[in-house]
Amino acid sequence: MYFCDMIDQSTIQKIFDSADIYEVVSDFVSLRKRGVNYVGCCPFHNEKTGSFTVSSTKGIYKCFGCGKGGNSVNFIMEHEQMSYVEALRWLAHKYNVFIEEKELTENQKQEKSDRESMLIVTQYAESFFVDQIFNTDEGKSIGLGYFNKRGLDNATIEKFGLGYCPEAWDGLTKSAIEKGYKKEFLVKSGLSIETERGIFDRFRARVLFPIRDIAGKIIAFGGRIMTNDKKSAKYLNSPESEIYHKSRTLYGIYFAKKSIAKENRCYLVEGYLDVISFHQKGIENTVASSGTALTVEQIRLVRRLTPNITIIYDGDAAGLKASLRGIDLVLEEGMNVRVVPLPDGEDPDSYAQAHTAEEVLDYINKNETDFIHFKTKVLLEEAGNDPIERAKLITDVIKSISLIPDAITRSVYIQETASQLKVEEKVLYTEIARIRKEKVGDPTPVQYKSPSQQKPEISLTPSKIGATLPCDTEEMILIRYLLMFGGQELYEEERDDIIHSISVGEYIISELDDDALLLQNPKLQEIQNAYREHYKCPDFIPSKFFVGHPDPEICSIVADILSEPYELSRMWTEKDSTARSEETMLGELLPKIVDNYKMRRIEIMCRQADSNILACQNSGDLEKLLEWITKKNAMIKVRVRLNKKLKRTV
Repeated sequence: MYFCDMIDQSTIQKIFDSADIYEVVSDFVSLRKRGVNYVGCCPFHNEKTGSFTVSSTKGIYKCFGCGKGGNSVNFIMEHEQMSYVEALRWLAHKYNVFIEEKELTENQKQEKSDRESMLIVTQYAESFFVDQIFNTDEGKSIGLGYFNKRGLDNATIEKFGLGYCPEAWDGLTKSAIEKGYKKEFLVKSGLSIETERGIFDRFRARVLFPIRDIAGKIIAFGGRIMTNDKKSAKYLNSPESEIYHKSRTLYGIYFAKKSIAKENRCYLVEGYLDVISFHQKGIENTVASSGTALTVEQIRLVRRLTPNITIIYDGDAAGLKASLRGIDLVLEEGMNVRVVPLPDGEDPDSYAQAHTAEEVLDYINKNETDFIHFKTKVLLEEAGNDPIERAKLITDVIKSISLIPDAITRSVYIQETASQLKVEEKVLYTEIARIRKEKVGDPTPVQYKSPSQQKPEISLTPSKIGATLPCDTEEMILIRYLLMFGGQELYEEERDDIIHSISVGEYIISELDDDALLLQNPKLQEIQNAYREHYKCPDFIPSKFFVGHPDPEICSIVADILSEPYELSRMWTEKDSTARSEETMLGELLPKIVDNYKMRRIEIMCRQADSNILACQNSGDLEKLLEWITKKNAMIKVRVRLNKKLKRTV
């Protein structure tokens, strides 16, 4: 089947066989029986009427509201925001499946061992810091006193694992070593510092903010100093290590991930207390870049959960400038970005502490603006009436617009910018086209095209049954037959005096292969190729095979196909055939379906050939012209043959 790093394939299959989709989902969603399936309210979007369906027999879930679907592993990946491997391990633990891992090299074993040891040490450190803040006089008076003064209640302090490291030289280090934790991993994780003078705590006399990865593992700490030592930094973070990479981490992502996915929006703030204060108010879809410049890795971490991000910055000039630096990166990743500047003198922490959740959200809704208006306003205030500065402003804004990958979105922003800055759209289109051409190194001359002339760039996400490419509908139908009826006998044929049974799957695959046709939709093509590779195996069950596929997009497509109600179209059937079941009509239906698909592809190829012939005529390229006329004649012969089979009059 398919392989996953470090986990043996037979173990993966055991996990899939053991995991009951109803049991897995019902741990998180209240389900009720309806016919052969179960229904409930979708955990991935807000709804009052349940459109979320679980099929135990098919091993899939499907929401008819938001469109999400898949198998048990996909559900855990989506709900708990885990990787494929992490979700497999989660299910293995739930169903007591022992994981047999692939043989690792000595280096891999050492790296894995070191990483696990460091994670164990950081987990102990958190429990030590929490114990200090709640159970020691120093911790309660200094650490707990500080957090309470900042408006945090004990429930919030416990939720985020906030703690305190005593002022003693080696309080944590000494305690950890006494309990058997190795000095090596205390140093590697950055909790302890070793010098010629000895070993001591990095975070002594500081309140601690544990930093978790998206799965909840503690990978680092941030500490705020509680003494008046002006030589020491106010905030101190763990150093980079095998388990902690600052540029790939967002503070609060573990606690925010479910809310971000459910609300379909992420609020991005700057510091630890900004995040914690928002969460305490119930606004849990909030994370922080922890004072660092926003990175591509951090943006992609959010994009796994939602394409919508709202950046909330301090109301001062420095905060506004900081927002501009991060916006371009967000745009380049194809996300929808809005910006909220807070009132002067306010930061997210202070504003949340002084207002109710409703007031905070109301302020955000009323004051958030798209990046064009925001950036233009900020830069216009700087430029004033200076024409040179205004020209720089226009250049700056269009550079940002040029980063947007979607052509339609770019077009909308160009129109808005042209109106706002009183510049001709043609000028902006030409300049943006030039910037994008230079970026990819394309020497083709740039020509202006109006929005009506432009062809939108297609971003294919084939997670639902619906047309995104010209033949998507027909290709979905072919894949449906492979999944639902692939193993059934279609007809018998005699070869070398032996009767051979031809299955539905073999017929479809061979018909497409005979004409060298690969499905156009990339994900459906992957299913086609995998089916061709495995359908001759005696234990191959198509629906089970693809429901358990490690690619979430393929699982989603399969869940859509297996769960969508399907009605035979008149385009495939005779008028009097609706009373018969689809399964009994396979011998009549399938050849029509395959030939109709081939005809659709031939018609598209003929149109493309006509376009190329016209282009060759205009350019005077006689050699290419003859080549395309020859190809077109061959296509016409195929089209005539198909029309005869389909009994069509041309």
